[in-house]
Amino acid sequence: MKTRSSILLLLLVASLLLSACAVAPVATAPAEAPAAEAPAAEAPASDDIRVSDSGFEGTLNYWVLGFTPGNQFATPMETAVAAFEAANPGIDVEIIGYPPNDEGFTKLNTAVQTGQGVDVLRLPSDRLLGFVAEDLIAPAEDYMTEADLADYYPNVLDVVRLKDNKAMAWPLWVVPMGMYLNTDVFAERGVELPSKEWTFDEFVEVAKQLTFTRDNGEQVYGWSGFVDPGVVNTWPLFMNEDPSVRPLVDGKFGLASPAAIAGIQRYADMALVHKITPPDFGSMADADVKGGFTNGQFAMVIDATGPAAQFKADGVNYEIYPIPTVGENDMVTIGAVGLIAVVAQDDEARVGAGMDLARYLTSAAVQEDVPITENTPVGFYLAPGARASVQVAPPLDQFIPFLPYMYVTPILKNWSAITRIVHPALQNVIFGEATAEEAMTAIAPEIDALLAEEGQ
Repeated sequence: MKTRSSILLLLLVASLLLSACAVAPVATAPAEAPAAEAPAAEAPASDDIRVSDSGFEGTLNYWVLGFTPGNQFATPMETAVAAFEAANPGIDVEIIGYPPNDEGFTKLNTAVQTGQGVDVLRLPSDRLLGFVAEDLIAPAEDYMTEADLADYYPNVLDVVRLKDNKAMAWPLWVVPMGMYLNTDVFAERGVELPSKEWTFDEFVEVAKQLTFTRDNGEQVYGWSGFVDPGVVNTWPLFMNEDPSVRPLVDGKFGLASPAAIAGIQRYADMALVHKITPPDFGSMADADVKGGFTNGQFAMVIDATGPAAQFKADGVNYEIYPIPTVGENDMVTIGAVGLIAVVAQDDEARVGAGMDLARYLTSAAVQEDVPITENTPVGFYLAPGARASVQVAPPLDQFIPFLPYMYVTPILKNWSAITRIVHPALQNVIFGEATAEEAMTAIAPEIDALLAEEGQ
């Protein structure tokens, strides 16, 4: 499995040199017996990709990860949806936001499983298989044209080939984690920006210099991040211990190995020993992490591509750095492929309209309709696109060098159950209530049992 991914990765790096966009290595998925490939869908009747030929009239309920009306993350999606509605006067699209945490994913799962008020959904790749396994998602490839298939990077499309060898969703973008540095805080303390070839020890030393109390009594911390069962944002800071440290290794729980335990303890020591994190690190809300970076309370944070637009709109001066290394050349980050999927329903016209919306929202045309403005500082695309035709705006191009070594979160039916087990164990280590060895060893049997159910 590792060798295949490495070969695909090398092919991907070559493609990056020929394109302004980029994609991620193929994620692993349960093997499926290859099925005869269905012919690509016929091209839409209209030459305008914005126009749906489904014949549907009515309301489409579109659930969007991280959407809060009016913010810089939501405005591009609102603008794009408005363009689709304008091209289809009989279709109204209602956007429903859900937060990027365990609570939000639980709410989404309930809505999809009960068939209540969801037609189209934007979600990360690691959440897709659970819906596919229950036959809740309509195969996207049945609606993809030859032009769609030719435009997508093949290995990104392979990420969503989860049943009958068909792409089950429309890849939108590739989302790696990076380290955001608030350059104003660096300047305030007179600390020079480090080399982008920095080590973990150098990162900690810089964070110590950036942990201080301002004259007005405000406490500043060198680093923080969001820890939650629904996200893996901060995991690269222990995965960088060694290339062998991955959540899954040879079908088993990989975070109970000696190298992983050493990395997790070192990760927790940022709070326990070095004191470079806020006292509630490990239990902070996502909004508080982002807010602390915006207002200069945190000098550095790990986050995905999405906040770049909001930080830029808020006037934050920042740079985006790779995750620091521990061993020589042990570069790693973590991420997922952002997807748009359509819920399976008996109403074929409704499903067709959802597919037309998904096609448009993953195309290059949507970037034309949502150009760079004060309210949309990077246009529509908040991450490197999954299609060759998509061009992304700065500062998102700063993430492209991270993609060749990005670990894609596994596409497993039980992935969310696994992260719910790992999360409190990590918290116990961060809060000093258990050692990394105690915490990871204790949860390994339960996670291995879940992986056995996957047939790994």
